[in-house]
Amino acid sequence: MSSEMLKLFFDSFLETLLMVGLSGLIGALLGIPLGVTLNVTDAHGILPHPMFNRVLGLLVNAVRSTPFIILLVAVIPFTRLITGTSIGTAAAIVPLTIAAAPFVARLVESALREVDSGLIEAAQAMGATDAQIIRKVLLPEAFPGIVAGLTITLVSLVGFSAMAGAVGGGGLGDLGIRYGYQRFLPDVMAAVVLILIVFVQLVQSLGDRLVHRVSHRGQAAKPTP
Repeated sequence: MSSEMLKLFFDSFLETLLMVGLSGLIGALLGIPLGVTLNVTDAHGILPHPMFNRVLGLLVNAVRSTPFIILLVAVIPFTRLITGTSIGTAAAIVPLTIAAAPFVARLVESALREVDSGLIEAAQAMGATDAQIIRKVLLPEAFPGIVAGLTITLVSLVGFSAMAGAVGGGGLGDLGIRYGYQRFLPDVMAAVVLILIVFVQLVQSLGDRLVHRVSHRGQAAKPTP
């Protein structure tokens, strides 16, 4: 493989890393509060508001149920408004973030549902405010589940970022399509697939290790009876 092709691989990997990293970060910043809102406004939440919860849930489900390749095209006007273009790495981050946020929200909501209701009732009995319950009970107790959810999100974003290459989003997906498919270079396509597999394995392994660490730390912090 020539030095020029190696540079293309390196640059494409950096673009994929940028797309996944930024969209994952922004998606988490939007999705975590969204997931908390979905949980606390549920009929059995600490701030029940069934109608608001239902409307918000419908919006989240609408985005989640839209295939990413369709979402990618559907938000092109919004992408142009934000980035000034509809192609390239920066443009791909917009639909990736839109896809990530509701995905994170549902995973966070699911993690918060696993928190023991007895802990919430105990905090309420001690006079804790709703904000204190969220910050000091719900989020700390659900933290390992939230980290696991973010790991799943990042893994999904790797696949979505490759799909973004189909419409000029840059990254390894774009490299695989332009060189591996359009120029009939199967070795390039195979190398792209291999790099993506290794990348996903690294993300998953690091995420699993972090979940294991925060889970054990949380258990060590709890007083034994």
